[in-house]
Amino acid sequence: MIKKGVIPAAGLGTRLLFATKEQPKEMLPIFTRSVNGHLRLKPLLQVIFEELYDTGFRELCFIVGRGKRVVEDFFTPDDAFVEYLKRKKKFELAQELAQFYRKIKDSAVIFINQPEPRGFGDAVYNVRSFTGQEAFLVHAGDDLIVSKNNNHLIRLVDAYKRYNADVAFFVEKIKDPTKYGVIVGNKVGHNIYKVDKVVEKPLIPPSNLAIIAIYIFSPMIFQAIKKTQPDENDEIQLTDALQQLVEQKSNIYAIELNKDEKRIDIGTPESYWKALKTTYNLKQIFN
Repeated sequence: MIKKGVIPAAGLGTRLLFATKEQPKEMLPIFTRSVNGHLRLKPLLQVIFEELYDTGFRELCFIVGRGKRVVEDFFTPDDAFVEYLKRKKKFELAQELAQFYRKIKDSAVIFINQPEPRGFGDAVYNVRSFTGQEAFLVHAGDDLIVSKNNNHLIRLVDAYKRYNADVAFFVEKIKDPTKYGVIVGNKVGHNIYKVDKVVEKPLIPPSNLAIIAIYIFSPMIFQAIKKTQPDENDEIQLTDALQQLVEQKSNIYAIELNKDEKRIDIGTPESYWKALKTTYNLKQIFN
């Protein structure tokens, strides 16, 4: 069982200014439903944490940066506030918040600081002391997949193990993949591709399979990141490290989303608006 999960949440979120000037974009809310069907607003990071917890992850590491103290505060249980809700007779809210805090207390949660915003690859490289020699999951803090019973995460772990992979991650077919990392590969199973090439934000995409930033890595990713040169913005791109592993003939697999799985992306104002509309309308599989 892969036990360790890493959630990068250190980006500056400049595309979502000015809402993200003092609030991390990963703490922006989306709609969820309570067990009783009542509409709720939860920070995206809470939804990601609960997905990982409910799938069996118990060792979680948040990568935070300057101005992200709010993340640490949010994931510090506040039992006094639960009691306040009870005194105000808001019993359902108190119960839901207490349940969230129980999940935190039942987990080993740590925070690692990324001092400078030097890219997704650099953020992942900073967790090597946390992951050690174990395989680990990386789940971007501004991306989410919604599926019944978190089946997508189960499929990802299963594919990683079944194909003896060094890296496994999700992809989605989209109309315009020029803003994403894109893969080329051969189909080896139902919605599973053996990756032959990875390209970051190509002007002319070699396919329409765009990477979703939810991965399982073996420890070899750290050597690949260490060898990766910064781009023109002095950032180390994770996709460049992936391409290095491809060239080394590593076993890299991409898992395409099923039709009943939904991606929630809050990276831009347009995608955040779509995320709000999508999650507002989800009734059954998201609570």
